[in-house]
Amino acid sequence: MTNNVDLHTREIRPLRQTYTHVAEYIGADKPATRYQEATLGAQPTANFHYRPTWDPQHELYDASRTRVKLKDWYVLTDPRQFYYGTWTMSRARQQDAVEASYQFVESRGFVSKMPSDLVGRICSQMMPLRHVAWGGNMNNTFICAYGYGTSFTAPALFHALDHLGVAQYLTRLGLTLGDASTLEAGRLAWLEDPKWQLLRRHVEDSFVLQDPFELFVAQNLALDGLLYPLVYDDYVNGRLAGMGATIVAMLTAFMPEWHQESARWVDAVVKVAAAESTENLRLISDWARDWADRAQGSLSPIAEMILDQSGQEALSGVRDRFDARCRKLGLEVGTKIT
Repeated sequence: MTNNVDLHTREIRPLRQTYTHVAEYIGADKPATRYQEATLGAQPTANFHYRPTWDPQHELYDASRTRVKLKDWYVLTDPRQFYYGTWTMSRARQQDAVEASYQFVESRGFVSKMPSDLVGRICSQMMPLRHVAWGGNMNNTFICAYGYGTSFTAPALFHALDHLGVAQYLTRLGLTLGDASTLEAGRLAWLEDPKWQLLRRHVEDSFVLQDPFELFVAQNLALDGLLYPLVYDDYVNGRLAGMGATIVAMLTAFMPEWHQESARWVDAVVKVAAAESTENLRLISDWARDWADRAQGSLSPIAEMILDQSGQEALSGVRDRFDARCRKLGLEVGTKIT
């Protein structure tokens, strides 16, 4: 006796493609990406039981905390499409690359082959930057806490943790080139060395900014936009590599790679927000210009310290590239808009 199995293909259509609050943004019949489901419509907007006792002028989540006005804060999308899963996977791959670099350098004893005076110079010039990165962590945590719209605040938290990662990588660099006293010397230089005090004041002044979008511009666009090209491109990849300290570029490769990647998100946020209205354009342009001016002044003694006579020229070149970047985003960085 022969049994025949008759197979039929049937299409099972889902009752819905995504969550209702996501469908309000992309349409009910369109499947959502994981990034969209983790981002769109996730901002709490109602049923706040009380206003914060420390800030009774605002709701717990309140778009009016910033002077930037947007009809829909979800227009500030991240071109990297980062949500927690994709962000952690990306950083894990980069961590593997960093570990491989450290294993390569340590297994061959490259640090011991460097002149001791050069090692000392590198430590004295780079260890205080741990505290700058910690400031970036603090500021982006504030942006996440007091900003509005998940597409704006969630990447800010990832950015805060990335800054903490930069501080940890600098800590590991100091322990590889020296020991715990190297880190302590960097802390004391941050607190007492006159060359670092302008930058320290700049970082600490940013801590008291109350507008999360202004803080975003001050930290992520202006300060990072000048500091990372100056330190990691001109100094680490340029000056130190030419002095025989290429291993420092290997051990800090995450920093310029991360800055270039994260700049895509920063640029996208600034460009879209500035294009929303003339008022936004005026505000963001003024913030970018004013905070870049302050950052350039704060970095001036650092540029001279790390690059000697060519420091001011290098810093001016970094500023020129920064201004060109801002103009590409639609900002007016030359003169104030009236």
